[in-house]
Amino acid sequence: MRVAAAPVTSYPLSGGYKGRAFRLFSAGMAKNKPVYSCNSCGSEQPKWQGQCPDCGAWNTLTESVQTTGRARRTRASSRRETTRLDEVAVDQVERSSTGLIELDRVLGGGLVPGSVVLIGGDPGIGKSTLLLRALAEIAAHQATCYVTGEESLDQIALRARRLGIAGAPVQLLAETCVENIVASLERDAPGVLVIDSIQTLYSEALESAPGSVSQVRESAAQLVRFAKTRGVTTVLVGHVTKEGTLAGPRVLEHMVDTVLYFESDTGSRFRIIRTAKNRFGAANEMGFFVMESGGFKEVKNPSAIFLARRSQPVAGSVTLVTREGTRPVLVEVQALVDQSLTQSPRRVAQGLDTQRLGLLLAALHRHCGVAIGDSDVFANVVGGLRVTETAADLALLLAVLSSFRERPVSQDLVVFGEVGLTGEVRPVPYGEERLLEAAKHGFRRALIPRANVPKKFAGLEVIGVERLDAALERAFEPPASL
Repeated sequence: MRVAAAPVTSYPLSGGYKGRAFRLFSAGMAKNKPVYSCNSCGSEQPKWQGQCPDCGAWNTLTESVQTTGRARRTRASSRRETTRLDEVAVDQVERSSTGLIELDRVLGGGLVPGSVVLIGGDPGIGKSTLLLRALAEIAAHQATCYVTGEESLDQIALRARRLGIAGAPVQLLAETCVENIVASLERDAPGVLVIDSIQTLYSEALESAPGSVSQVRESAAQLVRFAKTRGVTTVLVGHVTKEGTLAGPRVLEHMVDTVLYFESDTGSRFRIIRTAKNRFGAANEMGFFVMESGGFKEVKNPSAIFLARRSQPVAGSVTLVTREGTRPVLVEVQALVDQSLTQSPRRVAQGLDTQRLGLLLAALHRHCGVAIGDSDVFANVVGGLRVTETAADLALLLAVLSSFRERPVSQDLVVFGEVGLTGEVRPVPYGEERLLEAAKHGFRRALIPRANVPKKFAGLEVIGVERLDAALERAFEPPASL
């Protein structure tokens, strides 16, 4: 038995059900739709969930934008030719000065056209004040723009009047939508742009609130793209967490060219800018400022901040020549050894590594016979500076021993050197530059590793040691002139 085929009904593409479906499909091909990416494994989900179904991590899905359809295929089909490394023409980078020598130092010599700088710091530390002052200096020779999402234009004008820069030709814009900011600056792109702050911006492509991980990432991506295509130097101000790190996704620090941290001790009027990342200069560079009623003032001689000139030497204080970035700095290392009132003696270090303090105390006991295991040991770097290099080992142990024996170290002595677990005093980089800095500030003796002793140096008496026990003996000797 033959079954008759069902009649086929045709629908024109321009109308009817199929035409309507085709138009809806075509309209959605190039639209952006939100997806949720896992920060742990990178998988993408169509909707938010508390737990990632792929890796099982909790609260790791964040909203992002995914371009589908024709736009994605167009980008994927575009081809770029490869270029050999020796054929790339490298032009000399022309940096522009900010008018502040210390700020230029941490930037590697000035602002690079098209670069993106991220600066973070505690609330009220002076990020907006410093950047507004820098923009006023730059505005004398190129166009600048200050975009604020936290303050009104009247507040910025009042701050400029207090700083004495109210007459500077700086363009101001109060806006929080990143698309509107880019559109406003598209016609006349400034030479330097400041965004204060990135946590207040939002993108219309996302539905999450401003300050969320997805909004910060998307807003920063659009601003970085604008800066690179138009050659605009962009400075992004970022909030910090209670741990002192930049708030937002970690990818934000990878997107920018330079990351700066604004630091200060509680109640101190001194401010330190530290470079955590710099694609155009040295990392770990530091700039020093002092906060006054009229704004920031640069500190040309930072060693004077951290040195205490006393009439009489005190036990537990040793002068260290450390190196911050590309310059040596003299700092005072203090230690206090006291009888412990608990069964577990404390080891506390401010500005130094607490775990390394425990290692050095063990080496002091093993190779020099100094038993302070039942005492509390406190160490501190004066001025709020954090010393991370191992060149502070010898100065730290001398300060501990000086406090333990209640014997002061001579005020004309500077110390640097790394101490190994086997009791040797190891050399550190840039030894001669450290000696020059000590001689410039009037020190007469230096206790350093023997491998760092220069062949000729007339600035001060250099004492080289190879073992920790020898260093402890030479440190408490009176000066030769006495």
